Amino acid sequence: MRRREFITLLGTAAATWPLAARAQQAVNPVIGYLYSGWREPSAGYTAAFRRGLSELGYTEGRNVTIEYRYADGQFNRLPELAADLARRKVAVMLTPGDAAALAAKAATTTIPIVFTVGTDPVTSGLVAALNRPGGNATGVSQLGVTVVPKVLGLLHQLVPTAVNIGALANPNYVNSERRLSQAAEAARTLGVQLHILPASNDRELDMAFAAVPRLQIGALVVISDIGFMQSRTDQIVALAARHSIPAIYDRRLSVAAGGLMSYDTPLTDAYRIAGSYVGQILNGRKPSELPVQQSTKVELIINLKTATALGIAIPPMLLALADEVIE
Repeated sequence: MRRREFITLLGTAAATWPLAARAQQAVNPVIGYLYSGWREPSAGYTAAFRRGLSELGYTEGRNVTIEYRYADGQFNRLPELAADLARRKVAVMLTPGDAAALAAKAATTTIPIVFTVGTDPVTSGLVAALNRPGGNATGVSQLGVTVVPKVLGLLHQLVPTAVNIGALANPNYVNSERRLSQAAEAARTLGVQLHILPASNDRELDMAFAAVPRLQIGALVVISDIGFMQSRTDQIVALAARHSIPAIYDRRLSVAAGGLMSYDTPLTDAYRIAGSYVGQILNGRKPSELPVQQSTKVELIINLKTATALGIAIPPMLLALADEVIE
């Protein structure tokens, strides 16, 4: 080959390299990640989702791209964010939380949706049936609402003298009404008075805790959300400690931050399963072929250091039931 021909060939190849690289990048499937809350508090759950993806051979940045959309607790932004992902024609959407799942469902009838929700997805209209979803959505249904009566029972067992129990909840969260309804029913069964403490911003959160001594609240149930309440985990734990009020949460994260006790399904399991489902869909499975998985595992976490600070002796039976005791 002549020198001039070689230089021409080399120049042509060099010019096509960027195009080839872009083409290789373009073939990577894109996952739309739609979340009601903030990025930072959910980092551990996102990591669990990536682990589920990796089980099917997908690694972010190598052979799959993830487009993240966070509503930062502003649920009214979810329809707009879901529509944006639909316009981008992502290969599949992951939607942690009922509000995000419903927004995605309204935005597209063709793009596959994998959800993690705390309520019955049949009742909410996400799927036709658990075994046969029948549309473009499937995922994981956690116990969520159904564990609320058990949460009240555990708190009553821990603080049997508390005749007034507070329920701290974000009234703007899609699941709050049902959870509070179940909490009220459980309170009647236990013979205690339930006081609802609404909080959807910092001012209301301060007002809620300011009402604790006035209402003579002796124990507190914290009903979390994917949004404001989740983003204020440390603040809520600190306020409970300041008011010396025993509180039970529905996230291990709260107990690790110094909360007294938590009882709920481990969210990391749900996110990992969701990641696996997303990987299967990327490999060609249809959502209608993947039955909704129901999370049946629950965890009781107790913080002994916090119990000691509150002057509470944990009953031996509760300690025996605990999946984890933080000392």
